[in-house]
Formats: sequence, structure tokens, C-alpha cells
Amino acid sequence: MGVSGKAIFFAHDTHTSFCERRVAAPADATGKDKKTSLRSRQRGSEVAAGLLRSGGGRIDRPVPAYGRPGKRGIGGGNGIAFAGEYLYFATNDAVVRWHWQVGQLTPNGAPDTVVSGLTNRREHAAKSIVIGADGQLYVNIGAPSNSCQVQDRAPESPGQDPCPILDFAGGIWRFDPRRGGQTQSDGQRYATGLRNAVALAVDPGTGSVFAAQHGRDQLAANWPKLYNDAQSAELPAEVVFKLEAGGDYGWPYCYYDWRRRQNVMQPEYGGDGKTMGRCESAPRPVVAFPGHWAPDGMTFYTSRQFPLKYRGGVFIAFHGSWNRAPLPQAGYKVMFVPIARGAASGPSEVFADGFAGAVVSPLGAKNRPTGLTVGPDGSLYVSSDQGEGAVFRIVSQP
Repeated sequence: MGVSGKAIFFAHDTHTSFCERRVAAPADATGKDKKTSLRSRQRGSEVAAGLLRSGGGRIDRPVPAYGRPGKRGIGGGNGIAFAGEYLYFATNDAVVRWHWQVGQLTPNGAPDTVVSGLTNRREHAAKSIVIGADGQLYVNIGAPSNSCQVQDRAPESPGQDPCPILDFAGGIWRFDPRRGGQTQSDGQRYATGLRNAVALAVDPGTGSVFAAQHGRDQLAANWPKLYNDAQSAELPAEVVFKLEAGGDYGWPYCYYDWRRRQNVMQPEYGGDGKTMGRCESAPRPVVAFPGHWAPDGMTFYTSRQFPLKYRGGVFIAFHGSWNRAPLPQAGYKVMFVPIARGAASGPSEVFADGFAGAVVSPLGAKNRPTGLTVGPDGSLYVSSDQGEGAVFRIVSQP
């Protein structure tokens, strides 16, 4: 399978032009060696990994790595990471690993289970993972809830206080990847108050784990006396946090208003859309974006192919919104944020856009960005989980 079409790319950088190649393969992304990269995908109940040879924009022999086509009960496939000589892969309720060598195209036998029995509920069940600078395994366990109401997503239903979901979900758990046979209780709840942090990445400058959160929905639908539809389309912000051990990032009690540039209390917990209250002391994000853009992938850039301004910054892939009416749907792009010493050092900017094509909507979009990785040559790879499933390679040209 070779190059199969064109997509629209543009970068707000007058000194650099970008080209792209589109290849048929989907979902999350990670790099392994100079010739091979790896993607995960979920097709119905099948979970598989496709190995791609990047030279010439071609895929050679996509190889099933894990899963049983046509069988039920596996689930997941969003989380994938390399560390040392191991490939780690996350299903909806477990993380497994294989010993993997450079140039290897198929796994050697069945994987070892690092941890199983992770919280697995229908909403936000997929797990994302990253290996930290400390060598530990960080796992996002999304909250199976919108805002921890007594009656989920019901108009004017109050929030549970304290929220019992935070005992088993809504945060990042840390595990020792060298140990097998662990369960969730063996891990450390490293950070809490994160509704669903699908995008995880490690800042090479500080070694800190960064997490991008999917914010809540339905402010106007559930609290029409406090919010109109236009406000609900923009709020709450999609936020990126620099995580600290033991940190509490506010959900479900607080959200960040990107226009006011402040944390406010959620309406389920006595908020009125303006009052900070108990949220005044909640951590502020590194960067914030308009509501419902859905950050699904994130990677830091340390290579030298792109201009100097990108060095040390972070790219974020936005899957795109479904619930911004009456405003147009938004997201469906890759943003760039310059980072220095663990903080944003400048405004965010659009790096690549046009993935959706003419129809910017969940069903009409040709492509929806999900995973990001940087190749050994400094190219940026962007994967899509819509349409044919595609991987876009973005390279800098003089």
C-alpha cells in the first residue's frame, strides 16, 4: 500500500514548508527505529498493531500483533509505548508487554501481563499510557461519568461530594513496568481530578508527565438557568496540565474557563459560571483551548529537522468536537505550544489543519487526528482513526 492521496496542511511558519504522505493505517502512534514505526487499532472487537516502514511513504506487510479477530472480550488498543527493549500495549482493562528488538516485525509469542483488572466501564474505557523519565508506567483511567452527578447527565442533578469515582478512576495511576501480575490496587494513584486524560507525554526538559484532559459536556443542557448554548459550546476549556505526584486537578468540582482565565466551581457543586470558591487553589493549566476539541495525542519535539522555534515544544492532536452547536464544530487539527522549563513560553498556534476536509463534523470528516509521534529523522507523524485510517508524515523542507 503506497501513498493514497493528499490532505490539506498548513503551518503558521513563513520560513518552513511542509509536505505530507498519507498511508492506510490507523490510531495511536509510536516510533521504534529508523525503518519501522508502529500503530495500534481497534476494528470492532479486534485489537491489532500494524508495523509500518516509513521510507518512501509505504507500508510493508501490516502485521497483526495482538488480538483475535472476531472474538469478544479484548477491547482497547489506544495505548502503546516503547521503553528499552519492550513494547507496551494497553487494552481496556490491562497493560501487556513483549520483548522487542530493532527490526523485529512480529512479536515473539504471547505477551506478559504487567497489570490487569483496571477499571473498565463503558464510558471512557480505553486506556492511554506513557513511560515516564523515571522508568515507571503511567496509565490514564478515565472517569465513567460526565460530572459525578447523583444521576449522571440529568438536568440539575447535584454532584456527589466527595465523588466516589475518584477512588478508582478519574486520574493517572503509576506502576512498575518490570513487575508482572499486578492489579490496579498495586499501583499508586499518581494524580487525581482528571476526567479523562487521553493524551499523555513526557516533557524532556523537566521529566514531568503532561496530561491533556477531555472536559465535561452539557453545561447548558443540564443547567439552562446558568448557561446558554453558545456558552456551553465553548466551555469548559480543554486543558493541559503538568502533573505532580499527589496532585488534584479539580474534576468534578472545578473547571477552567479559558476566556476568564480562571478556575470556577462546577454548577453541580454550587457554581454559577463565575465564582471560583473552592477552586481558587486548584492548579492552573499549562495551556487551555476552547471546549470540546478533544485532545487525543501529544508529543514533545526535540529533533532538529524543524526550525529552532519548535525545539522543546509540544504538539497536540485534536480529534474534534461533536457538541459545539450552535457554533461550528472545531478541533480536527494539530496545535503547537512552545514550552520552556515546564511552562508555556508563548501562545499556541495551529501547526497543521485541514484533516477533516470540506465537512467539519464527526461523521463528515475525512480524517480525525488521534496519535502523534516523532520519527528518528525528526518528521512528525499524525494518525487518524476515521475514514481509511491514515498516517500523515510532515517533514520540513528548505
